[in-house]
Amino acid sequence: MPLGELEAFLARWGKERYRARQIFRWIYRRFAEDFSAMTDLSKGFREALSGECRVSSPPVGKTDVSGDGTEKTLFRLEDGEAVESVLIPEEDRRTLCISSQAGCALRCGFCATGAAGFRRNMTSAEIVHQACFAAKRLAERGERLTNVVFMGMGEPLENPDEVARTIGILMSPFGFGLSGKRITVSTAGVIPGMLALAEAYPVSFAVSINAPRDDLRSKVMPINRKYPLKDLVAAMKRIPLRSGRKVTAEYVLLAGVNDSPRDAGDLARLLRGSRVKVNLIPFNAHGEGEFASPSPAAADRFREVLLSAGIQTITRERRGADIRAACGQLRGKYPLSPRRVVPILGGTKISGNER
Repeated sequence: MPLGELEAFLARWGKERYRARQIFRWIYRRFAEDFSAMTDLSKGFREALSGECRVSSPPVGKTDVSGDGTEKTLFRLEDGEAVESVLIPEEDRRTLCISSQAGCALRCGFCATGAAGFRRNMTSAEIVHQACFAAKRLAERGERLTNVVFMGMGEPLENPDEVARTIGILMSPFGFGLSGKRITVSTAGVIPGMLALAEAYPVSFAVSINAPRDDLRSKVMPINRKYPLKDLVAAMKRIPLRSGRKVTAEYVLLAGVNDSPRDAGDLARLLRGSRVKVNLIPFNAHGEGEFASPSPAAADRFREVLLSAGIQTITRERRGADIRAACGQLRGKYPLSPRRVVPILGGTKISGNER
C-alpha cells in the first residue's frame, strides 16, 4: 500500500496516521519482513497486523554477477511466474532496473521479453519488492539505492495503476525518499498512460522511438500502428518538464535496418523543436529474431549526425551482456506455463494522491 492507503486502512482500526509512517520506515528503511520486528509498535498492534496483513517477499531464484559488476536477480512469483531485475553500479550511483510485468504483449522485434509473450501484470507489492531486495543488499555493503528505472520486463504503462502505486512508495519520504528525477519510466509509447502519469508524478520518461519513419517503426514495434510517431512526438512535447530536464528518446540501433546516416537525419528532423536527449543503444543479441548490432563506426556516424543537428546524444554503455542483463535481454530463466493473457492497451487510471 502507498502511504495514504495504509493511513486509511489503519484509521479503520482507530490508529493514528503516524502509525502508518512507522510501518513504512520499518519496511522500506529497515527492510523488516515480519511485524514482530517492529518494536516501537505495541505487542497487541503487532499481533493484529500479523493476523490481517503480511509483508510479501517473493523468493530469489538466483543472482548472477557480470564481470562489470552488474547484478541480475531472478524472482519467483507466487503463481510460478518469473521476473528479473538488474542492479547497475556506477561511480556515484546505484541504479536498479525493475520489471512491471511478467512477459510483455507488445512484441517489439528486438526484445527478448516480447518474444516470450505476455503472462500477467505484476502487483505493486511484487514491483516494489525488487527495490526492497536491492536496497537491503546495498545497505549490507554500506551503499544505498540512488535511482530506479522501469526498464525491465514489460511495458510499465500497460500496468499503470500498480506502477503508479509503486512510484508513490518510491517517492514517499517515509519510503525510499527518491525524487522524481531519480525515477525513470521507459515506455514503447503508450500515449494516454504516459500523459496521465506525467501529470500525477514528476518522474522522468524514456520513450522508445527506434525508427524515424512510421513504416519502419511499425515493422519493429507493432504498437506504432496504434500510436504513430507524429502523435508520439507531440505527446512527448506535452510532458511537463522541470527546469533543465528533458525527455529521453531511446533508439536501439539495428544493423542495416535503422542505423544509416539517412535514418539519423530523419530522426533529427522528427525530433526538431523537442526538449529531448537521444540515448543510442546498440542492439544486444538474445537468440531471438534476425537483428544484429551495428559496427562501432556506424554507431559513431549515426551519433555525429544527431550532434551536428544540435541534439544531445549519447551511446549507452553496454552493461551486463555476459549474464544476459543488457537492454532487451531480460526474459526469466524459469520455464513459463503455456497460458496467455491479453491486456487492454493504454489504461490511464492513475492518481498522484500518494505523493
